[in-house]
Amino acid sequence: MADEEDRILRVWTPVILRTILIAATAALTGGMLAMAAQPSGYYIGRFRAVQAGIAIRQQQDWSSIVSAAVRGDPHSILTIGLTILTLVPLGRVAFTFFLFLKQGDIIFVLATAYVLAGLVAGVMLGRIG
Repeated sequence: MADEEDRILRVWTPVILRTILIAATAALTGGMLAMAAQPSGYYIGRFRAVQAGIAIRQQQDWSSIVSAAVRGDPHSILTIGLTILTLVPLGRVAFTFFLFLKQGDIIFVLATAYVLAGLVAGVMLGRIG
């Protein structure tokens, strides 16, 4: 039973991480294509507004980001892609944490928990700030 659990953890971890990476790549590519489809005057206007000190974007909640991405807003699509990309290191460290926890290696459990807490705090602070 323990060998089966270990095999599942070792086999499915790379599959899940690759899937997350592929989803992030698809979202980022879609965002870049949507950005390329925008008329050039769109970016010139945004650049001029930034030069004038006018705030272009306010912090949005996830529902408005997703709805804007569905409408084809490049910024929102890229935001979702980068958020998905953030899940790759979080997922890897989380899987490693559970692997060390299962093995009972307390030193590595503590070290991995510290790194995982730092990653989660960084994501949360990046979203807040």
